[in-house]
Amino acid sequence: MSQNKFSLNQVTTGQILGLMLLAYVFSFAIRMIWVYQFQDNPNFMWNGQLMINTNDGYFFASGAQQELSGLHQSNPRVFGMWDYGVIFFTTLFVKITPFSLETVTLYMPAVISSLVVIPMILISRLYKQTLWGFFAALLGSIAWSYYNRTMVGYYDTDMFSAMAPMFILFFLMKSTIDFNLKSALYAAISIAIYPFLYDAGLSIVYAMGIMYALYMIFYHRDDNTTYLSLILVFVSLLPFPLVAPFEYVIKVIVLIGLYFVLKKTTLEQKTWMILSGILFLSFLFFGNVFSLIFAKIVGYTATGTADEGLRFYGVAQTVREAGQIPFSMFANRISGSQIGVLIAFVGYVTLVIKHRAFILALPLIGIGAFALVGGLRFTVYAVPVAAMGAIYLFFVLGDFFKNKKIKYVFIVFATAMMIYPNIMHIIGYKVPTVLNKTEVQDLVKLNDISDPKDYTLTWWDYGYPIWYYSDTSTLIDGGKHNNDNFIISKILQTPSSELAANLSRLAVETYVDSNYSIVANTLFGNGKSDQLDPNLILSELENGSYDIPAKTRDIYLYLPYRMLRIFPTVAVFGNLDLNTGKSVRKISFFPTNAVGNQDGMISLANGIVFDAKNGVITLGSQKKNIKNFIVTEATKSGKLNTQSQLFHMDGEYVVVFMKSYGQFLVMDEETFNSMYIQMFVLGKYDKNLFELVVSSPYSKIYKLKK
Repeated sequence: MSQNKFSLNQVTTGQILGLMLLAYVFSFAIRMIWVYQFQDNPNFMWNGQLMINTNDGYFFASGAQQELSGLHQSNPRVFGMWDYGVIFFTTLFVKITPFSLETVTLYMPAVISSLVVIPMILISRLYKQTLWGFFAALLGSIAWSYYNRTMVGYYDTDMFSAMAPMFILFFLMKSTIDFNLKSALYAAISIAIYPFLYDAGLSIVYAMGIMYALYMIFYHRDDNTTYLSLILVFVSLLPFPLVAPFEYVIKVIVLIGLYFVLKKTTLEQKTWMILSGILFLSFLFFGNVFSLIFAKIVGYTATGTADEGLRFYGVAQTVREAGQIPFSMFANRISGSQIGVLIAFVGYVTLVIKHRAFILALPLIGIGAFALVGGLRFTVYAVPVAAMGAIYLFFVLGDFFKNKKIKYVFIVFATAMMIYPNIMHIIGYKVPTVLNKTEVQDLVKLNDISDPKDYTLTWWDYGYPIWYYSDTSTLIDGGKHNNDNFIISKILQTPSSELAANLSRLAVETYVDSNYSIVANTLFGNGKSDQLDPNLILSELENGSYDIPAKTRDIYLYLPYRMLRIFPTVAVFGNLDLNTGKSVRKISFFPTNAVGNQDGMISLANGIVFDAKNGVITLGSQKKNIKNFIVTEATKSGKLNTQSQLFHMDGEYVVVFMKSYGQFLVMDEETFNSMYIQMFVLGKYDKNLFELVVSSPYSKIYKLKK
């Protein structure tokens, strides 16, 4: 072995643990930058702690609340600690440590995700080049995409997304090197518990299992250990039809028992081959492998409306992380720069040539490459392997230096150059908390006046925080944004108070009465032989001729200020003729702010010019008459004052200046008359149907009287 290589014999176990600790501390400390930036901002604090910065985090936090405080008993969408590993560990940490739920949810992503440095260093140790893994761990643990999805406050299962597969990869690779069945057992156990930690990545583990089988059969087909290892791995991949947590516990017990049976049983190699082949086919069949992978691909590439029954609008392409991304973004997310990702690619190819077992990491690289089509969320899986590839290339190039000191100076410098753009990104990545203090106060007020069985209707972005802070249920949320998006969108954009009130009551009561089925499908008989005409039902709801169910619980409408910027997207889902899938009308809605004002000609940030003297707006090359120009201003007492000026009776557009916010709204007249604009922006509502129960500059909450 070359004297320039950092040999395993030169590194003691204590030193390896020291390198792991150092890399872990580096990863955690970098994630504290966000805390340093926001810890003094009272708007981001609640219960003496910074709030989390991802909506989905409130889904899991609500599950922890249920376990710790018994909340959300009437909410059918809240899961418990045995359903998700993140809820299990959160509940455990809160119970055994002095830290509050808010503190645990805030820091847990950094605590868990930084563990990725351990398998990275262990993998490099397999090849007796521990320093390679150490430097790779410094890069991989904080690289752009991995940081974004595991930063402090990003409380989500993503903390396990790349960390857990790297442990699986280590054990799989170890079993190909030491050919010890115990290594295969550890890999199988890791695979078995992976869905508990990160169920969204099941297809990745399937791909790793298949790649492992192909590798072992291609290179080690004549060794009995190959088939014994495959038997363990395939059993770990087989679904056990048991309720969590028994599925994972029983599977681990079976694997351990099977390991001892395999060690003590002597059979002909042909028999082991047949058994492993049967298990492989069983895994493909019972695991629905190909249908699962296909469903994932379709789910992130499909567009438009449904193909059968009524034509609802699909949600995937309105989510930024599910859309196609340019190569520059792809490269930045994986390695911090375009040159960085090219270095990583060359390094990975070099790794496979030098150490063929790295072909087992191909599924992680492949799913990362899928991000170019499927969206940026997939880049995270490739980050640790890409880091190992890039740093390995530096070690290979470093071997050309005869002087060992120069070699390591080069490696340190090259690694620092890879880390630098990622650190710069982290410093500039000032993600705000999901809600600010005032918004949370509004939801807590709702909690004080509502009952746990009540429902709060709003757009799905705000579903989970509503659970957590107000202990009420919702019709749609971050994980349940299906055809019922149409229902909520219609309520928010209709100009008819009667329709909004009747549809709200009908939707909630139908949801509860149908055992929490999709309301739109139930109401309209979607896809069934007796499918109804939604337009007819909506018309009956508007004129009051539809017999709505009796009231069994209170219903609230949550109208936040932050919905203004996404209202055009919200409106898309309800602006459909469900029979044809075509838009009912063209919606024009432009939230913006002024960038200049010269003699009454107000230039807006989105390029629109508003002639405030003559009531005309310029949209591109078109000039449109304004019907009304309205100015709103909130007083210190909370009262909303409005002033309205009529310009043209036949005007197509309305301009609203929300003076307290410095915000202009340019919209068509029908959008102006929508429930959201009237009730939130102008504070106007039918007092026979609704009651304003919570009001602040950030949100208004109305109680349905029907």
